[in-house]
Amino acid sequence: MTVDICHSEYKILVVDDQLSNVLLLDAFLTKEHYQVIIASNGNEAIEKLKTAQPDLILLDVLMPGIDGYEVTRQIREMPSPINEIPIIFLTALSDSSEVVKGFKAGGNDFIKKPFSLEELIMRVNHQISLVEARNTILKQTKELKNIIRARDKMYSVIAHDLRSPLAYLKMMLNAIILSFTSEKIGPEYYKMLSLANKSTEEMFILLDNLLKWTKSQTGRLNVVYQSSDLAPLAKGVSQIFEKLADLKQIKIRIISPESCTFYGDKDMMKSVLRNLLSNAVKFTNPGGEIVVTVEDHVPEEEDKVRVSVRDNGCGMSLESQKNLFNIETHASTFGTNNEEGSGLGLLLCNDFVTKNGGRMWFTSKLDEGSTFFFTIPKKKQQVD
Repeated sequence: MTVDICHSEYKILVVDDQLSNVLLLDAFLTKEHYQVIIASNGNEAIEKLKTAQPDLILLDVLMPGIDGYEVTRQIREMPSPINEIPIIFLTALSDSSEVVKGFKAGGNDFIKKPFSLEELIMRVNHQISLVEARNTILKQTKELKNIIRARDKMYSVIAHDLRSPLAYLKMMLNAIILSFTSEKIGPEYYKMLSLANKSTEEMFILLDNLLKWTKSQTGRLNVVYQSSDLAPLAKGVSQIFEKLADLKQIKIRIISPESCTFYGDKDMMKSVLRNLLSNAVKFTNPGGEIVVTVEDHVPEEEDKVRVSVRDNGCGMSLESQKNLFNIETHASTFGTNNEEGSGLGLLLCNDFVTKNGGRMWFTSKLDEGSTFFFTIPKKKQQVD
């Protein structure tokens, strides 16, 4: 596709100590509707760059004072966007070593003196077309960033506004289901109430993940480092999922020392445990077991604590395992009772663990189950 370029929008700085060359270049470029700025030596060119922002520089190599190569080196050391202006050398030198020297200094092209109108315009138009392409890319990138920023803000607002009423509804359903038994209200109503409780819990996790993922990706979610005990944290999160697990006759077992101190963001670790347990319940067959293990002593990583969430559910194929932590190829799958997920949970877990100075990994075998591990520092990490 050919892009029409309006030459009058572009400025070219011509630097040459020979007045005849300057007048000739000015005539050629003006005829092509370019704006022309003139400097008679290297120092004057450097000064004009401070007030004018040319899109291209035509620079003579042999000049009194500083030569074209030195001018180029100084320009390339200036702040952006001045240091990115393309430079075409004008030279009578034909030695190939001079060409190499020019490119090493930061030049973009050479025009040999005496030059023809056709060659000059062709090379100038080529560099300007590259400038135009770069400007277009920068403009489109800025527009795309604004679109993404607006989208993320919309997601954040939606998730935030829905999270509070859903949290209240979840709390009420939890209280109701704890107050009634199947015998009191009948098995059908109790099943409906249990399913409503389960759906509300899953929707709350989805909205919570969406809100935190958006904040994390936009840099608005800071890690609040503090020393916390992982043992009661794991037990508390496990208790939240006991009712959901009961619906599938799944047993959740905790293996943990009395105390296990870690240094990191307590709320982020809650989110990690909540997502891992939610997935474990989702992918474990009815009648199965989930084991949450908290370890204070890890032989290969003495400065870390380790947590694992193991299920004996459906497991994953090798193809699914390859894409699990890849945001571009990651996709949610259905659980053993056709539970649907957003696909954000594990991405969020990996992001949070990494932000806290730990690492996350897993093992899985199809039809046998999966185990997800993560480590977190015990103490504040020393930065060299």
